Amino acid sequence: MSDVDALKTEIKKLSAKATNAKMNLHDLSEELPVNWKTILEVAQATYDAYADLEAARAKLKSLEAAA
Repeated sequence: MSDVDALKTEIKKLSAKATNAKMNLHDLSEELPVNWKTILEVAQATYDAYADLEAARAKLKSLEAAA
């Protein structure tokens, strides 16, 4: 499996993780004020998931441009 293919597979996993984190944040927002103390934790997890996804997409773009 090439680096590009492996990265595309990783991006699919990261995308699913980011989508799940987004839904967790959405669910939390609908339940407020219940569990309000977890806002920072859930928001940070969502931020991290999307940051990882964006970084992987940028890496893929650079690999494809170099090919």
